[in-house]
This record gives sequence, C-alpha cells and structure tokens, in this order.
Amino acid sequence: MERRKLPGTDREVSAIGLGTWVAGGAMWGGSDARLIGKTIEKALELGIDLIDTAPVYGFGRSEEIVGAWLDEAKVRDRVFLATKCGLAWDEAGRIRRDSSPARIRSDVEASLSRLRTERLDLVQIHWPDPATPIAASIEALETLREEGKLLWYGVSNYSAAQLAEATAAGRPVVNQVPYNLFEREIEEDVLPTCRELDVGVFAYGAICRGLLSGKFRPETTFPEGDIRSSDPKFQPPRFARYLAAVDRLRPMAYARNKSLTHLAVRWLLDQPGVTAALWGARSPSQIEQAAGATGWRLAPGELEGIDRIVREEVQAPIGPEFMAPPV
Repeated sequence: MERRKLPGTDREVSAIGLGTWVAGGAMWGGSDARLIGKTIEKALELGIDLIDTAPVYGFGRSEEIVGAWLDEAKVRDRVFLATKCGLAWDEAGRIRRDSSPARIRSDVEASLSRLRTERLDLVQIHWPDPATPIAASIEALETLREEGKLLWYGVSNYSAAQLAEATAAGRPVVNQVPYNLFEREIEEDVLPTCRELDVGVFAYGAICRGLLSGKFRPETTFPEGDIRSSDPKFQPPRFARYLAAVDRLRPMAYARNKSLTHLAVRWLLDQPGVTAALWGARSPSQIEQAAGATGWRLAPGELEGIDRIVREEVQAPIGPEFMAPPV
C-alpha cells in the first residue's frame, strides 16, 4: 500500500482510505455491522490505515459501527481516524448546515463517544455554512485541538475562496472534495489552491458511486432511497453517454491486467495534489480490490487517452452538486 505524508502534520496515511458512508446504511440500502467490521479488518490487512466517517452517515450509525469494532479489536492505535462536523438533522432526517462553534463542539463530543476514543486524528467541517463566519468555525476547532480532543482539523467541500479564508484563520490540513474521472470541477481552482496552500486532498466518490466499476448496463435501475436514483448521471439520456465512456475505458484497464475500478482510482492517485482516494466498501471483497490500484502508475499516453475518451463521450458532464445539503 502506498503511503503519503499529510501536509501540515508529521503523519503519513495510506494512499487509499476506507470510506464509510455506505456503513451508515442511509441512502445505500442498509448495512450489516458484522460485515463492516470484517471490511475494516481486511483494510488493515491491506495496509489501509485511513478510515473516514461522519456523524451524518446513517445519523450516527457509521461512527458507532466503526468505533465498536476498533474498540473490540483493540486496534485504535493502528488507525488514522477521520470524521466530520457541522451538519445537523431533525427527527425526519432533514439535514441542514450548522458550523457554529456550539454545534462543532457538540459534534466532536458526540463523535468521541460513538467512536469510543479519547481523541480524533482529524475532524473536517463537512460543508461550508454561510450563516457562520469561517474564522469562527476554525477558532472552535483550534480550541478543541488545544484541549486534546483532536490532533488536526480540516474542511470538506470548500471552494478555493473558502479554503483561502480558512487557512488565513488557522491551519486546516485537508480539503475533502468529490473528484473522479467524470467529476473534475475541482481542477479549475480548488485543486491548484490546495497545492498552493499546502493543504492535502482527500478525494471522495473515486468511482463515481459505482459508475466507474463497469457493473452497470443501460437497463440498470435504482430503487427509491438509493442516492443514484436522484443523480442525473444515472438517468437517461445522460446515463448512456457515461456508459459509452466506460465501455471505451475498459480495454485500457484490461491491457494493464487491471479492472476498470483499478484504472479509475489509479488515475486519481496520479493527479498532483491528491493525498488519498477514499474507497467506499461494505464487504471485505469490495475493499480487497483496492490493492490492485497501488504500486504502479499510468503512462503519459494513457492519461491523455483517458482524457480524450471522457471529453469525446461526456460532452456535457454533470457534477456532484445534487448531493449538497440545503444552505
């Protein structure tokens, strides 16, 4: 497993991190706590020590599952544990942004309890909150860091301007953003700004919610409640164009004796400024595939070929904006 230094820290993390949004079950058709535990165990066997979760994933369920397994397996010290803060929800499951100092503190305290740990390695503000000054949110995280409740903090889904404001107020070490072969909006200014400010990048959605796994067909449908049922990329007529790109990318992977998923994640890891790619998995077999994405690099000609295929087949790309919680 490749390892990379997280800017602004003295720590290295695995280049692939285990993403646990699916562990929460909400919007992914439920989850099996026992199977998630086996998945974490397999990740550690592969050398994956970065585990990323959040309070809102299953409204606490993801953190509870991760925390219980780490505690029972007695492996907390082998893991770089990252979670988030700044999203609130009501009894109906309606989510709203709240990065107020009070909310950040309550989120961190609740995460410490659910994750059964005395300190968090990384806490990220999940989404920017226009109602709260960024400096106030950063100051709240700095206070919690001084109290020993967390080692480092970062942000998530921040624009280039918001990231610059955050770094002027403190030292966020990471910006977690959506990034994959099909969703490249951050290349315009967010990724260059991260490099300029020496802020790490955790890329989520590495295989674009399964689209880059190659397992879908034009007739594939998604049930109500599955996040892909509301993603415009998975709806006609766009779905066919994305699948056409997938069909052209697949031979490039096979020429390397790799899967399409390996190709997509390797492409991500080869992008300058990316610290880690988050690999969502809820079974050992799913995370086991991660090993094939490391230990090699794409040649310049292959990178150019991938760009050409995506450009020719997906002429009006759709971003991940549909996932953003209401402002």
